[in-house]
Amino acid sequence: MSINFGHHRLVVGAHYGIRDWLSQRVTSVVMLVFTFLVLGQLLLKSGEIGYELWAGIFSPQWMKSLTFVVILSLLYHVWVGMRNVFMDYVKPYGVRFVMHVFAIVWLVACAGWAIQVLWRL
Repeated sequence: MSINFGHHRLVVGAHYGIRDWLSQRVTSVVMLVFTFLVLGQLLLKSGEIGYELWAGIFSPQWMKSLTFVVILSLLYHVWVGMRNVFMDYVKPYGVRFVMHVFAIVWLVACAGWAIQVLWRL
């Protein structure tokens, strides 16, 4: 939605344009490449899929670092999507604000948990 003020135009709403569109695509590609990498490692490994196999895949420092980047990509991807849905469909500002705060707290908690699990291996 845009509001005209003489020669000036103010754009409001959840339409952040190319930045959000591009961030969703880039984070999707990062997650897709990571998924294929993990699947490739599973296919190349022999034996039963269990804790030892998963721990072996995620134990090298490069894999932990890559997984951390994927976790950040996932969290940002989720945040952009949730924020846009909230802004498009939740009209009362107070309710939308509470939902934004809850989403941020939840995503930060998920990040903390994921990092704890990742570096525990």
